Amino acid sequence: MEYQAPLIAGTLQRRYKRFLADISLDSGESITAHCPNTGSMLGCAEPGMRVWVSHTDRRGRKYAHTWEQVELGGGLRVGIHTGRTNRLVAEALLDPALIPEVADGGSLRAEVNVPDEPMRADFQLEGDGRFIEVKNVTAAVEAGVAVFPDAPSSRGVRHLEVLQRLAERGTGGMLVFCAQRSDVSEIRPADAIDPAYGRALRSAQHAGVAVIGVGASPDATGIRVNRRIPVVT
Repeated sequence: MEYQAPLIAGTLQRRYKRFLADISLDSGESITAHCPNTGSMLGCAEPGMRVWVSHTDRRGRKYAHTWEQVELGGGLRVGIHTGRTNRLVAEALLDPALIPEVADGGSLRAEVNVPDEPMRADFQLEGDGRFIEVKNVTAAVEAGVAVFPDAPSSRGVRHLEVLQRLAERGTGGMLVFCAQRSDVSEIRPADAIDPAYGRALRSAQHAGVAVIGVGASPDATGIRVNRRIPVVT
């Protein structure tokens, strides 16, 4: 995934009301940017961090800038824009070398209502009907281990319960974790943050839901999915 225009660098002043961030750009301008991430952004939203934003001239937008990346220690960039994740995973799903589990599933349909269930799946494989849910991972605790979720997520639990019911009915389902940071070598459920999510993930996996992880590396020009990451439950 390539950005349409170069990102703009700055320094985070504060993130607040979940969807807003005050940022001082390197140019000296102070802006309020849209923060496209509903999680706690554990370790990725501390005042003083170096950040990058995109800009749009699209009419009707209250905030012209969108927070895209943050820099952690050692120059590590993390993609915090959860809205980019589906596009990244869509590209990965079309690469049989990266995700061979869907090689025979046919083309993808995006944003599909699951019949008789309280869920709108991120993707459905037209060939075999499998539904695929995508989750963005930004929080890492130590030694390359990333965790999800970074805050209690009743919505995430509900999605797992739907995927489990689909698997039990023989429809099949898949959960794809996408870590937008190059230092992650393993993904685990964040049992200390949301034990209910961990239990639901293990239950769904035991019922036959495929759970896989992929890693993406953000840089100045875009974000590229480039590896598989084991999900340890």
